[in-house]
Amino acid sequence: MAKVSGTAVPPPRQGRERRDRLFDWTGFRADLRGAIPDASLALVLTGLIYWLLYERVQNGSSATVQIMPMMADADTFWMYWMCQAFGWSAMLWAYGTVILGLMRSGPRPRWNWLPASRLEKLHRTTSLTTIGLMFMHALFFFTDQVRDNQTRWSFARSTWTAFVDVFVPGGYATGTGRVAILVGLLALYLAIPLGLAFYLRHRTGARMWLALHRFVIVVYILSAWHTLLYSSQAWFDGPFRTLVWALQIPIAALLLARLMAPARPGERLTLRGQDRRDRAVPVSARLVGRLVVAATLVGLVVVIVTGVDGGRPRDGASAPPWPDQWVLWGGLLLFTLAVVAVIVRLRPRPTGGPRRAAPAKERPAEVSEKS
Repeated sequence: MAKVSGTAVPPPRQGRERRDRLFDWTGFRADLRGAIPDASLALVLTGLIYWLLYERVQNGSSATVQIMPMMADADTFWMYWMCQAFGWSAMLWAYGTVILGLMRSGPRPRWNWLPASRLEKLHRTTSLTTIGLMFMHALFFFTDQVRDNQTRWSFARSTWTAFVDVFVPGGYATGTGRVAILVGLLALYLAIPLGLAFYLRHRTGARMWLALHRFVIVVYILSAWHTLLYSSQAWFDGPFRTLVWALQIPIAALLLARLMAPARPGERLTLRGQDRRDRAVPVSARLVGRLVVAATLVGLVVVIVTGVDGGRPRDGASAPPWPDQWVLWGGLLLFTLAVVAVIVRLRPRPTGGPRRAAPAKERPAEVSEKS
């Protein structure tokens, strides 16, 4: 403790230093360390999925090989199959982290072995693992595109073309990928800011972060849509594709339960005696959201019962890619406007003037924030 003119000056408080920083690097590094076991398990599972895909190519049962026989050489196209393996593991981890997040923010489970703090920690670490798996999925697709383009162009041109096809939204302009890759890229590029916004909460405020984090469910919807559109194992209709749809029912049911009985009282449908401007989303929009999720749950049941989901039949051609890219760009614009509206609604309001600080002895003790 330093002394100035004989008076002891306390060091700056750690909490104040954390709020002064834009990004919470300390918490981020701690969560990265906590994600090591989770990520290691994900890599092991990715290796097993790659082995399964490889064997299906070798024995000719792969749906991709049945549609594109030129990919029957598993050794030549090993980067593509690794891309598919990372894509499936990313989808599984996205599924798990959404389940954990809905359990944390909805009706609390009464499990003594999984307290709220542990549930939230798992949600954060699995979210980081999911973002990493999504990036690796895109990276291996990029390397496979570079390999394929080198047979026609120079290394520089093939690398640039592959980069545009894989990482530039709308850059892939042929076949099913015209829509599917755009959907997947939107999921990846939205997952990064919405997933890492937790580490900006000291700057934005907890209410702003919580409001923005609700939009992360759109990332999962886009990921599932990308999987059903453009996947080596769900290409045809049939039992496996129906199973993928059936697995979405728990997500929709938990989301509906989370909307009907949120863990935080401030997110309930009716708030009596509270300023409406303090709500992130108007009551009318909350009601519409609940109705949409309920309708989605019914729609999932109908798809599973009828088996009609738009998948490619084995004895017929695939349907043309839908929707057109302008529809997706329009949806992204509406999504962006909704995010901006929430930010504007929750922005700090100007006060009537500077408030005089209370005497030191009357100030309440600073309470450390719980992650």
